Amino acid sequence: MIGKLKGVVDSFGDDWVILDVHGVGYQAFCSARTLQRLPKAGESAVLSIETYVREDMIRLYGFANDIEREWFRLLMTVQGVGAKVALAVLSVLDPGALATAIALKDLTAISRAPGVGKRVAERIATELKDKAPAFADADPSVLRTAQDIGEARLSGPIAEAVSALVNLGYAQLQAAAAVTTAAKAAGEDISTEKLIRLGLKELAR
Repeated sequence: MIGKLKGVVDSFGDDWVILDVHGVGYQAFCSARTLQRLPKAGESAVLSIETYVREDMIRLYGFANDIEREWFRLLMTVQGVGAKVALAVLSVLDPGALATAIALKDLTAISRAPGVGKRVAERIATELKDKAPAFADADPSVLRTAQDIGEARLSGPIAEAVSALVNLGYAQLQAAAAVTTAAKAAGEDISTEKLIRLGLKELAR
């Protein structure tokens, strides 16, 4: 099995790159993000590879790093997610953003990927929720706080308050965690303005 390729970029397609390794051209299918990060033709590049072998074909999938490849494998374990959909998800969300979206059950973010409807997005968020904290660039306790609230409460004043904090320069994950923590303490009937103030207090701790 091929696990990594190091060679010279030969040519590109819409969703693939050909890497010349000592005169042999390997075609690897990649996410749009990975393709954008590769150097131009004639320059050296390294790809982490996932090899798929079937009776009628051998196909290589290329990734910028091992973490992206691991997310590809995880996505492929979800019912209704094949290689094409997995690459589409990784094209619109990098591993950290995908982990955050799953932890927050942000179906809107996940369903931005072509071919991913609300039902598939919900499967991804549900089936991978226990794996997301291991890949997110945040304190697991922060993720758990946000995850506890769930999709249903990331709406109305909560969503507005999170958006306001993000506009102030806070990261989406930290803003969501701060606002949801404040909402849990203050109760359901609370204004957006008060949530923003309480969220800022949480962030200042």
